[in-house]
Amino acid sequence: MIDSQTFSVTFPFAAAMPSWLEAMLGVALLFAVAVFVNWIVKQVILKFALQLLPKDGPTPAPIVARLANIVPALILARGVGLVVHLPAGLATAIHNVANAFIILTIILAMNAALNLANRLYQRRPDADHRPIKGYIQVLKILLFLAGTVLVIAVVMEQSPLLLLSGLGALAAVLMLVFKDTILSLVASVQLTSNDMLRVGDWIEMPALNADGDVIDIALHTIKVQNFDKTITSIPTYRLISDSFKNWRGMQDVGVRRIKRSLFIDQSSIRFLGEEDELSLRRFALIDEYLIRKQGELAQSNDQLVEHGGDVVNGRRLTNIGTFRAYVIAYLRAQTRVSGDMALLVRQLQPTAQGLPLEIYCFTATTIWSEYETIQADIFDHLLAILPEFGLRLYQAPSGHDVQRMSLGENAKKSIGVGDG
Repeated sequence: MIDSQTFSVTFPFAAAMPSWLEAMLGVALLFAVAVFVNWIVKQVILKFALQLLPKDGPTPAPIVARLANIVPALILARGVGLVVHLPAGLATAIHNVANAFIILTIILAMNAALNLANRLYQRRPDADHRPIKGYIQVLKILLFLAGTVLVIAVVMEQSPLLLLSGLGALAAVLMLVFKDTILSLVASVQLTSNDMLRVGDWIEMPALNADGDVIDIALHTIKVQNFDKTITSIPTYRLISDSFKNWRGMQDVGVRRIKRSLFIDQSSIRFLGEEDELSLRRFALIDEYLIRKQGELAQSNDQLVEHGGDVVNGRRLTNIGTFRAYVIAYLRAQTRVSGDMALLVRQLQPTAQGLPLEIYCFTATTIWSEYETIQADIFDHLLAILPEFGLRLYQAPSGHDVQRMSLGENAKKSIGVGDG
């Protein structure tokens, strides 16, 4: 502090003032200087400095703006000792609060620096594959914890180590409070290191009603935009503890699977006669198949007769087998069906609803609308051409079927057909 003679140079009439008024005027002058310097720094120096920074992309402007707040706080912290007749307790309080504000400003500037680092990293081409947002949030938590300890230590004029030594007793409480954070941190490390999830991936998690694209990967939550445009927030650790389906593999390969069955009425399955075979020769897709199959069966049956076998034991074409061959040929002729992936038409275990004939193939696109169109076109054709092979689809009786049966019975009674 300076003595009263030095201060009287600033206030020539200070000798006639009460000491408390002199202290108030000194504090007011100090705050006025701090406000004036703050205005100079932000309106002149800061604006000039911001013009020198790049305008495109992420800039350190928020960091510089935060650090500019340190200047008035430094004036208060250093200048409060020059105010005469100011009570020591009040001077100490102003000094400590100003220093605590400086620490808080530095913490906020470092927080802005972490945000800038994350934005710069997101401009990398591989940022979606390995996001660092979770790690940034962990650093922010540690930063604000350290800042809180330092601010309290400065205000209380105690050593930070003394405060940290008292946290040992609160370790159990802190573990309970930050349980989700610890679990999420471990989950984030596993998700990132194993490349299990990226922004833009289509994931499906029925347990949490999530079915859509990942739009954000944070420390505590993963945000999924469902196809109905709703947002589902999933705790990060749930992606490790629970199972989920990631469709990224399908998108990387560029194909999407079709796996659907036609349920054939088993009573419509039969052998093909000569007329049926001639009729089916009209289909160019199976003409070669029928010629080859007929020759193969004729040779097999001739050998059977030569060995004294009964012709009833011979091999014959069936409508279901011929239809299966037609479906395979039809799928292979489609340019929108991938020829490099598995293509199967197989029979599954017969059920009470008929014989499932499963079509298993891959479309040459992963675009949802195109995939559905290709799938619908395939089954439109197969459903329409099925009767040409003498086959019927199974369909449970509907109300219309029952009504038609009832009308048929009434018609029989009206013409006297029936019992008796």
